[in-house]
Amino acid sequence: MKAKNKNLLVWATWIAALALIIQVIDQFTGTKMPIGHAGAWVAFQAWAVYFLGGCTPKGGLKGFIAYAVGITTGIIIFELAGALSFLGAFWCVPVAIFIPVIPVMCFERIKILDYIPAIFIGCGAFFGIMNYVPEATYASAAVYELFYCALGLIFGWIAIAGKVWIDKMIPLEEKSEKANAVGEALAK
Repeated sequence: MKAKNKNLLVWATWIAALALIIQVIDQFTGTKMPIGHAGAWVAFQAWAVYFLGGCTPKGGLKGFIAYAVGITTGIIIFELAGALSFLGAFWCVPVAIFIPVIPVMCFERIKILDYIPAIFIGCGAFFGIMNYVPEATYASAAVYELFYCALGLIFGWIAIAGKVWIDKMIPLEEKSEKANAVGEALAK
């Protein structure tokens, strides 16, 4: 088996093992969370946010902050929708979404808050929790989401640390394979 294929197989197995571990953790902790529901789905989103944020601890921290901003934005939207109920059931939520999106988009000018996609992911997850978990409150949904966000970000870091180790143990050898091919071609 070529080194790059072996490397990929070990990497894929590593990621699968980490996904298994997240699911096991979730099965132990999910029902003990403030809203009593499993949340691996949030952890897997946050894991992707870690990758999309550059696979660095700094990107992970920005991802966590973005989730917190997303949750805060979600609370603002819920409260605005209530205040705008005079617009009727059809318009109060769309208008309540419109208003905070403007300042959120302007966060791209603030270094620590400029991870806008993660803000929207955090807000969307909060909306999902608040709309589909009857016993959820702002506080319980926030604790739940931030716990699983942190779990996913930590596993993102573990995944990359494992990839660095895998690459050291099973070098991709692309350069040496190319060099051998060139050497063989020159020898002919």
